[in-house]
Amino acid sequence: MTFYDEVGGYATFEKIVNIFYREVALDPVLKPMYPEEDLGPAANRFTMFLAQYWGGPTTYGEQRGHPRLRMRHMPFHVNPDARDRWLRCMRTSLDEIQLSPLHDATLWDYLERAAYAMVNTMEPSGIGPASAGRTTLETRSSSQDSTEKA
Repeated sequence: MTFYDEVGGYATFEKIVNIFYREVALDPVLKPMYPEEDLGPAANRFTMFLAQYWGGPTTYGEQRGHPRLRMRHMPFHVNPDARDRWLRCMRTSLDEIQLSPLHDATLWDYLERAAYAMVNTMEPSGIGPASAGRTTLETRSSSQDSTEKA
């Protein structure tokens, strides 16, 4: 039996992700990192990824290929503050769904290591130039403003 099966399958991962994105939507640093106004597409991708990673259906890989997490997150300003906010949202989610202590610890260990691995800058938001191709909150806001005015 896989971890996926032990925790309740796809429905459990959907709950985790839905609570997580509810929290992300309220966070002024994390929310602007998601290009879609509706967080539904991001939630769907994250649910598929987690389900596949933990032994469920391989839909993520079939639709999106290899996860390449670092590469996919590189365009975003992921500093220690963003990491900590991400982890806080995820901790809220895990606390609400109340997995068994062993499953919670196992999943949390993975999520914490993954979050630390996604950090790609030590620059605080809005300080200094963005690395080549990396979107900052300021450049994203100004590009959205110019698009909305057009």
